Amino acid sequence: MRHRYECPMRWADLDELGHVNNVVYVDYLQEARVDMLRAHGRGPRALADGLVVVRHEVTYLKPLTFEFRPVSIECWVTDIRAATFTMAYEIFDDRDADRVVYVRATTVLTPFVFAEERPRRITPEERAVLEQHLEPDQQARRRIPSLPDQVTSHYPVHVRFSDVDVYGHVNNVKYFEYLQEARITMVRGLVPERAFSVVVAQTDVDYLQPLMFRAEPYDCRSAIVRVGNRSMTIESDIRDGDRVLARARVVVVFFDLEGGRSTEPDPEVRDVLLAASVGAG
Repeated sequence: MRHRYECPMRWADLDELGHVNNVVYVDYLQEARVDMLRAHGRGPRALADGLVVVRHEVTYLKPLTFEFRPVSIECWVTDIRAATFTMAYEIFDDRDADRVVYVRATTVLTPFVFAEERPRRITPEERAVLEQHLEPDQQARRRIPSLPDQVTSHYPVHVRFSDVDVYGHVNNVKYFEYLQEARITMVRGLVPERAFSVVVAQTDVDYLQPLMFRAEPYDCRSAIVRVGNRSMTIESDIRDGDRVLARARVVVVFFDLEGGRSTEPDPEVRDVLLAASVGAG
C-alpha cells in the first residue's frame, strides 16, 4: 500500500530559474516519510522520530514550478532488512488525465538509539507496520567511490545552529545544501566570466557518520570526474580531518534557459571544466 501525502509548497522553495530547488525536493521527501510513519505506525512511533538516513538516491525528471496548492507525493517500502529498510518515492501531479512525475527517489534508513549513538535492529512490531507498505524492488544501488587524493576544490562547510535536529545531528537535507554551495563556489571559481546555467539531474549521497554543530568548519572536497557533451559529474566527500563523514555524486545538465532544454556548453567553458577534471572516479 502506497501512502499519499499532499505537501504544501513555499515561495522560498524556488531557485533562480523559477524551479523548485534540488535541495527542497529532499525536504519534501522527508515530510512525506514522516507523515507515512506517523499516520500508519499505530504504535511504534519511534520509527518516525528515531531514524537516521543512511543513503539517498534522487533522480530529477522534470522541473517543478510554484503553485498555490500542494504537490503530491507517494511513498512506500521496497526492502526490509535486520536493521535497515528502504523507502521509494514519486513526486508527481495527476490532476489532469496523465501523471506527470517530477522526481523519483529512494532512501535507506535505520532505527537509531540517539542516547547511545548507535543503530538498532527493527522490532517485529515495526516490521509488521512496514510490511503493510511493502512493494519489493531489488534494484542495485549506485556505488559512490572514494575520491582521489587530487581534487578540484575544497569548500569549508560551516554548520549553522538551525541545521541541527533535536538529536544534535545535522539534518540529512542540509547535506544537499552543503553540496550545492560547494558546487556553485567551485564552478564560479573556474569560469567566473562565463554565464551558463545547469540543472541537477541526479544526486546520490551516502551518510557515513553524523555531522555535529561546532565552530570549526568541515571540509567538502569536490572533483569533476566527467565532462560530457551536455552534462557533468561531480563527486564530493565531507571530511573531519582524514575521517570521511559523507560521500556524494551529482550529475548536472547544461541548460538553455530560453529554450527550456539541455544544451552543450560553450567550447571555452567545456575546455576549462575539462582542464579541471581529475578523471573518472
